Amino acid sequence: MPEIVLLAIESSCDDTSAAVCIDGKVVSNLTANQKIHQDYGGVVPELASREHTKNIIPVVAEALKKAGVQASDLNAVAFTRGPGLMGSLLVGGMFAKSYAQALNIPLIDVHHMQAHVLAHFIDEPKPSFPFLCLTVSGGHTQIVLVKDYLDMEIVGETLDDAAGEAFDKTAKLLQLPYPGGPLIDKLAQTGNPHAFTFSEPQIEGLNFSFSGLKTNILYFLQKQTAQNPDFIETYKADICASVQHSIIQVLMKKLKRAAQEYGIREVAIAGGVSANSGLRSHLQQYGKKYHWNTYIPAFQYCTDNAGMIAITAYFKYLRGEFCPIDIPIQARWVM
Repeated sequence: MPEIVLLAIESSCDDTSAAVCIDGKVVSNLTANQKIHQDYGGVVPELASREHTKNIIPVVAEALKKAGVQASDLNAVAFTRGPGLMGSLLVGGMFAKSYAQALNIPLIDVHHMQAHVLAHFIDEPKPSFPFLCLTVSGGHTQIVLVKDYLDMEIVGETLDDAAGEAFDKTAKLLQLPYPGGPLIDKLAQTGNPHAFTFSEPQIEGLNFSFSGLKTNILYFLQKQTAQNPDFIETYKADICASVQHSIIQVLMKKLKRAAQEYGIREVAIAGGVSANSGLRSHLQQYGKKYHWNTYIPAFQYCTDNAGMIAITAYFKYLRGEFCPIDIPIQARWVM
């Protein structure tokens, strides 16, 4: 049986990534990060688009080289169709369409959040169906019931801001450089998670809300710095640990409730925030306590990457789920 060789491209935000998948095995996964946004404290969409344009050709060329394949070996090209920043998605999407058309091979569109979930099928161990996946990033917070590779149901999601956004906003208030999430995680490891208490959102069901928590953190810091201008510098590690603890508690309580409601013991986390050491540790603790089988992706597959696009495309390829060349990009795309 001939090999299935796929090229995948991810460009939904500020990372330009390309990967090659051969028969369901990701053999190369390269990402070019955009340092330019550090000067602005966050992603600037227009700059992100320009950087993607600069990076995409060399990243694809290196991914093919590392995989040891030629363009003529490819069976299909996959790309992130959405959700994400429109300008960034257009760069990756137009490149993928042009590449597929030039080679006269099929095109596969991939949903970014679906791909985060399926990143668990790149390496061992792999979850069994059905399983629950807490998918947490800067733009999304969801609990997904995964029934099959391409059959997923969102059973809980944020009603306003994402958990990753709460991390990012806190980092900005603490005047930490962008991206601040990993720095909060690092500082939290030397702080006291019970030093300060923040309000816990009271949302019914399996949905989340982080806007109130963000406001609570803002008012807390304003009040404390008014009394002591050196408060943040003096207690930075404790603040980070307390904020991180609060966010993780919200996430884990909802995940526990979902596992109980659906009677599922296969539980995973995915998305950029799944790289957080506190969240990874808590999942393992809950796993031992409630007898879950827990799954945490490798660090390179937590943040935006083309490896997860490639593995998702592989399952779509096996089912013959291709898309037309004129399919539109969807910056807002419900899974």
